Amino acid sequence: MKEEEVILVNSEDEILGTMPKMEAHQKGILHRAFSIFLFNSDKELLLQKRSNSKYHSPGLWTNTCCSHQRIDETSIQAANRRLKEEMGITANLEQMFTFKYKTSFNNGLIEHEFDHVLIGHSNETPKINIDEVSDWRWSNIEYIKNDILINPNLYTVWFKIILEQFSDYINKYEGYSK
Repeated sequence: MKEEEVILVNSEDEILGTMPKMEAHQKGILHRAFSIFLFNSDKELLLQKRSNSKYHSPGLWTNTCCSHQRIDETSIQAANRRLKEEMGITANLEQMFTFKYKTSFNNGLIEHEFDHVLIGHSNETPKINIDEVSDWRWSNIEYIKNDILINPNLYTVWFKIILEQFSDYINKYEGYSK
């Protein structure tokens, strides 16, 4: 089976080509990704704990779902695909903002992503894919922020960046419903 490819982009999110996912993470090449923040009607964010078999950030808590778009997908299409595959949930999602980040991991991999952040609403109970997710919970944002201050090593890098730098967006849509 062919390894999944990621979409390489420049700093303006213009497509430059594709590359196998692991190669992009070994070389630290900027590529497109997405992060989903799903809230319930109690204004709680659905968190997932990444599977211990993930190639980076295993066993860490993060936002509802993250992954990479395919060349023939919009961010919304990709997010809906992965939300169903990882969490067993469907939701109406809307893109809120984008940001770039770069970080290195202890295993030598480099995450360099142009991340599209999407927000949505659902009250569904997750049916997790155990190859991707080891646990899940609904939590309010203030609890999460306080826990990150006490236990920063329990959370993924990108999740902490989003909560720290983009709280205004998150707070605006926290618990929104249609």
